[in-house]
Amino acid sequence: MPDAIRVILVDYGSGNLRSAAKAFAAAAETITPPADIRVSDSPADLANASHIVLPGVGAFADCMAGLSRIPGMIAALEKAVLEREIKFLGICVGMQLMATIGHEHGTHKGLGWIPGEVKALKTPPELKVPHMGWNTLEFPRQTPLFEGLKPGDHAYFVHSYHLELADDSLLAAQTDYGGKVTAAIARGHIFGTQFHPEKSQAAGLHLIRNFLTRC
Repeated sequence: MPDAIRVILVDYGSGNLRSAAKAFAAAAETITPPADIRVSDSPADLANASHIVLPGVGAFADCMAGLSRIPGMIAALEKAVLEREIKFLGICVGMQLMATIGHEHGTHKGLGWIPGEVKALKTPPELKVPHMGWNTLEFPRQTPLFEGLKPGDHAYFVHSYHLELADDSLLAAQTDYGGKVTAAIARGHIFGTQFHPEKSQAAGLHLIRNFLTRC
């Protein structure tokens, strides 16, 4: 564990920042030394972060546009995450933005960190879209993000689109909603969850603590 854990939650106008910040602060109080949790819209703050979190609520195109509107933010993210290998967690649309392309309200380029496309959920008529509520998780491989969690643990989802991976080796967790749905991805120091850890009660706090101390 680093001497000082400095977490930046990126504020780009799209995300449940208050809820996420409270969940990270709660998890931070359970580790030694406690982590410093900050919300920031300044690319310069990423230079001093040990962990970066990209929340996301809303449509893929709107979220990507929000990131692009902050001068230097995408470049700062790429420098911190891809070059310096700062630990990164994307939540919900924040995970989807790492994809190559998103197909929500047109076709839009993503960050291109994770090969795959974000597509609309296709479900049988009895299942409503958006997918909203608690679903069980399955883990096709072990990753530090889910250490201590077990198959069948529940997480809270709210989404109408999902990430179809081009490389199945990046799949860290999945759920079933009329078919297999990517619930989480892991690529080295880069992680993403389709579900909301900040709304997933004990399992979510456990995952956040893992991200801060084990990943």
